[in-house]
Amino acid sequence: MTRTQVPFPSPATLKRFPHIHDDPSTLSHTLDPFTITTSSGFLPYQTAPTDLPEVFKPLVSLLERLPVVKADGTPGLLATYELGPATEAELPDLTDEVEKLVLTDGEWDRFTITAVFRDYTFLASSYLLEPCWESWCTSADRGYGLGRDVLPKSVARPMYRCAQILDLPPFMSYAASYALFNYTVTDHTKGLEEYSNLRLVRAFERGLDPKSSEAGFILTHVDMVKETGSLISGALRVIDTLEQQGPRTDINDGFREILQAMEKIEASMEDMWANSKPSEYLSFRVFIFGITSQSMFPNGVIYDGVEDNKPLFFRGESGANDSIIPLLDHLCQIPMPSTPLTKILHEFRAYRPLPHREFLTYVREKAEEIGVQEYSVQDSETAVLFLRTLNHVRSFRWRHWLFAREYIIRRTPHPTATGGSPIVTWLPNQLSAVMDLMVSIYDRYLAPKEGAATMNGQEDLIASHRKQVEPMMELVRDQKDKLAKEVERWCQERGV
Repeated sequence: MTRTQVPFPSPATLKRFPHIHDDPSTLSHTLDPFTITTSSGFLPYQTAPTDLPEVFKPLVSLLERLPVVKADGTPGLLATYELGPATEAELPDLTDEVEKLVLTDGEWDRFTITAVFRDYTFLASSYLLEPCWESWCTSADRGYGLGRDVLPKSVARPMYRCAQILDLPPFMSYAASYALFNYTVTDHTKGLEEYSNLRLVRAFERGLDPKSSEAGFILTHVDMVKETGSLISGALRVIDTLEQQGPRTDINDGFREILQAMEKIEASMEDMWANSKPSEYLSFRVFIFGITSQSMFPNGVIYDGVEDNKPLFFRGESGANDSIIPLLDHLCQIPMPSTPLTKILHEFRAYRPLPHREFLTYVREKAEEIGVQEYSVQDSETAVLFLRTLNHVRSFRWRHWLFAREYIIRRTPHPTATGGSPIVTWLPNQLSAVMDLMVSIYDRYLAPKEGAATMNGQEDLIASHRKQVEPMMELVRDQKDKLAKEVERWCQERGV
């Protein structure tokens, strides 16, 4: 085999991820729904079930009546603050029924189990945070007050058992419950092609109306993640080609595939402003807070019948649990500062589906082992592609910061995000890290220097490549200064 004929994906990748190039429609439901393929990306490999087995009818009944505004437009249980009593009166403990969710070969039906997990987490969050919703709706200062600190056995035990099977924390998470396993389509022949074809399965406030801000908030994330198949393919091309000492042209093509995917992802991300109004976000946000580092749960939450009834703490649902940017963080080996804020970033990893965690770990370890960053900066063309990839991480995180600022910081004094991170300083921690790396790489490898600046003896080529990124780097330096001033101002105003 010649140097230009390296297998893709590599034997190592195929051994670790045997389904990476499979047709998602052929995959067994014994697999985790988030088994990664280059077709489905970080989305579940098939659309999530909208119905549960008949035995879970009491759970489904509560969920259908739960939203502030139900599917038929009438007020639901949360509108009148009656969800708690209804749950306690109507829901039996169905933990034993979870044990029966197996296929004919005796293997777990993980697809159905994830749907059951999704539904229990919606009920659990609604039950625990219903008093906070009432406080937010009725108090003059729109404070949250205290949530319920005991989760009934009929919710806690089956949810906990599902979480054990799926290797997830027993609480609402971004992928396996709130967002990526919580959508369906109205026309299966169109699939994910058109945003208008997407619908929510479960909602807290008004999300069963596809035009609502709650639906827009969640479905915009789905619309973004649908583009991640080629993002994964590009990352693997970079890693596999480099590991097998393949040609630089193939590695560059891998970066180009990443760039094309990120352009589509960020275009979808920009639609958030139109799909979900900033002025309406705080209402449904009440229901996606976690327990950790939240004033609503100062003593944690007891899961009745679980872990000897000791208080438990879990981080809340957060878009920061998405796997898009962590993939690029790991591939590009972006160093994060050693701070308590970075520690939170690492804690979020546990809330991703197991296949996501395994894939991101693989990319991180391989990138470190073969030196993706070191290799990339040794050639000016690759260095520019690498910088442009970093720039998508920057622009993604910058837009996330703008969302946090306009949807949350300007509208509420509550100091923590839904995941329990400090609302003002956490996102800038990661955003500053990527901007610092971009400046460092540009200054060291591409910026004009005294005397003859050469890279592989090609000064003219370096100058040509430098021109491609000079406007980008000027923007980065301006944003670094602007971000530092913004964070300082917000910290002063909020007494952080």
